[in-house]
Amino acid sequence: MENQNISLIMDTLAEHFNYSERTTLNRMREINDTAFKILISCLLSLRTKDENTEKVSDRLFKVADTPEGILELSVEELERLIFSSGHYHKKAQTLKHVSKEILERFGGEVPSSKEELMSIKGIGPKTANIVLCFAFGQIVIPVDVNVHRVANRLGWVETKLAEKTEKELEKVLPKKYWKEINRIFILHGKTICVPISPKCSICPVIDYCKRAGVVRSR
Repeated sequence: MENQNISLIMDTLAEHFNYSERTTLNRMREINDTAFKILISCLLSLRTKDENTEKVSDRLFKVADTPEGILELSVEELERLIFSSGHYHKKAQTLKHVSKEILERFGGEVPSSKEELMSIKGIGPKTANIVLCFAFGQIVIPVDVNVHRVANRLGWVETKLAEKTEKELEKVLPKKYWKEINRIFILHGKTICVPISPKCSICPVIDYCKRAGVVRSR
């Protein structure tokens, strides 16, 4: 895939999904929210819809928006606040552990390196990159299931794991798009390039897509 086509696809999708369409985490980035709140919202976003992430994050942050605040909550109170995000038992444990680690190991400040972030149990590559990109403005590629799926369908990469997708995208995607690919591909992946039977008939970049792995479409 030539860089020219990659740029064309990215510019076309960026125009299609304009700046009024933002995921919760991207909106937090725009208003320069704290690194801790971005991290916690990212952890809450796992395996749930974006609208749930926004509601749960707002509810939690009205009560506790610092590591100290999270740790002061009882487990029962924390679970009640984040219940609608799903998997709330596990998420409550993760939020408690991450808050404790940040306080005890990093002096209450979210670390700004991938290695340090991933040294905290519960923080994986995607979460680490989202924090680095959205909170610290670093040039990295946050890869979630949507970015992984869309990049493979377009034929930009041929990978099985999101971690590998990140490394392969770094080789072909111009750096000027690294910060925006997450926002654009999440919206594209949730509305058009959906997991099962993608809506290829209304896709604005269908002429440049290899449709790799697509068996059935609409």
